[in-house]
Amino acid sequence: MVGHVDPKNGYFIGPWGDLGCPTPQRIASYSLSPNRQRPLAGTAHAAFFNTFRRFRHQVLYVAPPFIIAYAAMNWAIEKYALTLSYVDCLQSFVNELVTNVRFLTLRNHYLNSKPGRLAEGGGEE
Repeated sequence: MVGHVDPKNGYFIGPWGDLGCPTPQRIASYSLSPNRQRPLAGTAHAAFFNTFRRFRHQVLYVAPPFIIAYAAMNWAIEKYALTLSYVDCLQSFVNELVTNVRFLTLRNHYLNSKPGRLAEGGGEE
């Protein structure tokens, strides 16, 4: 261990900023001139093949949920379209019925009026 044993606080590893670590020796650092570097070397080649590799590895995780969602939406749209056609048919029937009821109501008003009775031959007064 570094430092000596302090009976009250444990190990003393040195004052702040000098925590008992020896300074590193013989560290080699290398550098390359900015004029000699090629930062985009092989980028286009690697981008194409890396994209293909990533797509190939992820397609089985991504595609099935999208296929299931598409099938569910397609099913729901077809079912709703069928229901909508039933609703349209029912609505047209109700509209026709309402039109006929209005016509009969107006016809009854006409037949019960004086000109209607005279026109239809109901000469009774």
